[in-house]
Amino acid sequence: MLFRSELKLVSPSEKVKLRQSLPLRAEMAQKGVQLDRETISCSICLDLLKDPVTIPCGHSHCMSCIKSFWDGEDQRKSYSCPQCRQTFTPRPVLMKNTMLADLVEKLKKTGLQAAPVDHYYAGPEDVACDVCTGRKLKALKSCLQCLVSYCEKHLQPHFESSKFKKHKLVDPSEKLQENICSRHDEVMKMFCRTDQQSICYLCSLDEHKGHDTVSAAAERTERQRELEVSRQQIQQRIQDREKDVKLLQQDMNAVNRSANKAVKDSGKIFTELIRLIQKRSSDVKQQIRSQQETEVSRVKELQEKLEQEITELKRKDAELKQLSHTEDHNQFLHNYPSLSQLSASTDSSSINIRPLSYFEDVTAAVSELRDQLQDILREKWTNISLTVTEVDVLLSEPEPKTRAGFLKYSREITLDPNTANTQLLLSDGNRKAELTCQQQSYSRHPDRFTNYSQVLSGESLTGRCYWEVEWRGRGVCVAVAYKNISRAGDSYECVFGLNDKSWMLDCDSNSYTFLFNKIKTPVSGPGSSRVGVYLDHSAGILSFYSISETMTLLHRVQTRFTQPLYAGLWPYYGVTAELCKLK
Repeated sequence: MLFRSELKLVSPSEKVKLRQSLPLRAEMAQKGVQLDRETISCSICLDLLKDPVTIPCGHSHCMSCIKSFWDGEDQRKSYSCPQCRQTFTPRPVLMKNTMLADLVEKLKKTGLQAAPVDHYYAGPEDVACDVCTGRKLKALKSCLQCLVSYCEKHLQPHFESSKFKKHKLVDPSEKLQENICSRHDEVMKMFCRTDQQSICYLCSLDEHKGHDTVSAAAERTERQRELEVSRQQIQQRIQDREKDVKLLQQDMNAVNRSANKAVKDSGKIFTELIRLIQKRSSDVKQQIRSQQETEVSRVKELQEKLEQEITELKRKDAELKQLSHTEDHNQFLHNYPSLSQLSASTDSSSINIRPLSYFEDVTAAVSELRDQLQDILREKWTNISLTVTEVDVLLSEPEPKTRAGFLKYSREITLDPNTANTQLLLSDGNRKAELTCQQQSYSRHPDRFTNYSQVLSGESLTGRCYWEVEWRGRGVCVAVAYKNISRAGDSYECVFGLNDKSWMLDCDSNSYTFLFNKIKTPVSGPGSSRVGVYLDHSAGILSFYSISETMTLLHRVQTRFTQPLYAGLWPYYGVTAELCKLK
C-alpha cells in the first residue's frame, strides 16, 4: 500500500506499527501477495480504517488519526487534508462513516486475497526503487535528502535508524535530480529571492552572496500562504461568476417571458386594429349601400314621374293632332279649350343645374385615410423597431471617454413646432429656437406649451443617443422629458425639472444647476456656450458635458426611464439656442 502523506505526519506509536508491518508487507511483495485493502486504509497510520470518518474533500481517515493531526494545526486556525492538502475553515465536525466501517469489518473477515505477481513490480509509468537489483519493485517513497526512491523493503531503514529521522520523504518522483545543484552537486535546500531560483548552501556563499536567501522550506511556507490567498480569490471569483450565471439565467428567463408576453399582447392589439379597420370597412360599405338605395329610389321615382308625364304628353299630342284635322270649325273651337291646357310639368331642375355626383368622393376619402394610416404606421413603426432592437439585457456598454466616442451615438434632432410656446421663434429647419417678445402665429395644438417658453423635439429618444446644444446670449435650460409632461397652464407639472417627468440642466453664464422633481443640485464645471447630452436609455444613464477644447462631465443621472424621452429647450430672453449638426 502507498503512503498518502509525509512521514512527519505520523505519530510515534503509529510509526511503531508501520515498522512492525513493513517486513511482513515487503515479504508479501516479494511473493506477489497483496492485501485487498488499499482503498480502505488510513493515509496517516497506513492501517485499516478504525472508526472511519470522511472529511469534506472526500478522503477518509481513522477518527483518532485525523483528530491528532488537526490538533497540531490548531494554532494555524485552518485544517488540511493529509492526503490532498485541501484546507478547511472552521474545523470540520467529524461523523463516523458507517458504510465504510462495515466494509472494513467485511475485509477483516475475508483475509488475504491472491494478487498477480506483477502487482508490486515497477512498470514503464511507475517510479522504480533505486536500490533493488534485477527486476525492480515500485518505489513507495522518495527521499529528498538521499535523492533516492525506495520500495517498501528498502525504505525500512528510514524508520529504524535515527540517522534518517530528519529526512524528508515524499511521494515517488522521477525528478529528484532536479533538486541537485548542477554546479556544486549539492542538494538545493535554499531559495534566492533576489534571483527567484533554488540554490544550494555553497551557492549562497558564492555567486548569490549578499542576496536575499532563505531556506526552501521558509519560501515554500510563504508561497503556500500566497497560494491559499490565490485560492481564496479564485473561489471568490468562482462564486461571483456563479452568481453572474444565475443572474444571466434569470435575465434570459425574463427576456423569454417578456418576449412571449409582447408577442401575445401586440398580436391582440394588431388583431383589434384589424378588427376595427374591418368594422370601419363594413360601416362604409353599409353606408354606401344605404345611400345607394336611397339615391336609386329617388332616381326611380323621378324616372317614373317623367315617364308618366311623357305618356300623358304623347296622349295629349295625339288628341291635339286629331283636333287639328277636324274640319268642323265649331267643333274645333268647342274642344280646343279643354285639350290645349297642359298639366304641371315635373321638376327636373336638379338634373340640369349641378353635375352628377356619385361615390368617387367616398373612394377618395378612404384613399386619403389609407395614406394617413400609412404615414402614421411608417412613423410609429420606426419607434417600434428601435424599441425592439434596443432591448439590452447584458450590462450596458461603458460611457465613451472621448468626444469621438460620443459622436458614434449622435442623433439628428429637430424641434417640434406643435410643442413650441408662441413666443419661441423656430428657424434653420426647426433646429434653432429664440425667445422673443413677439407672438408667433402658430395654430392651436394640444401639444403646445401655453405658459412657459419651452419646446420639445419631434423625435423620440431611446437606446444610446448623443446631441449637443449651443447658444448665444446669457443662457438656456437643456432638458429631456417624457411626452406626457403637462403642456397647458402654469403649474409645476408643465415646467422642465420641477416634476418627475423631466430632467433639466440650467446653464446660466458660467454656472450650472441641475433640477429634477423640484430638487436643485448645484453643478460645478468650466463655463462654455455648448453642452453635450448623452443618454443611455436602457441603462438609465443621462449625462451632461461642458464642451470646449475638451469634454468635462458636469452631472450624471442614474435612474430608470419608463418611457421614450424627448429633448427640450427653454432659452433665456433674447437667447438663440441651437441643436447642433454633428454629422
